[in-house]
Amino acid sequence: MDPAALRELHWHPNADEWQYLLTGTIRATLFGSRGRYREASLDVGDVGYIPQGSGLSLENVGSETARILIVCNSGTYETVAVSQWITGQPVDVLAVNFGTSAATFEAFPKRDAFITRRLAARLP
Repeated sequence: MDPAALRELHWHPNADEWQYLLTGTIRATLFGSRGRYREASLDVGDVGYIPQGSGLSLENVGSETARILIVCNSGTYETVAVSQWITGQPVDVLAVNFGTSAATFEAFPKRDAFITRRLAARLP
């Protein structure tokens, strides 16, 4: 991952995921049910763990390219990306449920973004 790259929010419905950082510095963010989340910075040699079904995103917060060995404990790779999930929902339903305008969701990517760059500075 290049500096400032972001692996979009996604989850694995059939596997746990481990990340082993080979180079660089990343921030791993885990999202759980009921608004639970956790962030962790990983440096070279660190290992991150995301339980099956939990949402996760990875962000290169360093100044060099990050190389990550990612392992899932299933023989079949399955992933659901947030962009994929949102584009499959009616924008008016999303607007009502998230308390915002439909235009917010019309601006989302129409395909899986996979790895992208941050669009704005992180909030404190």
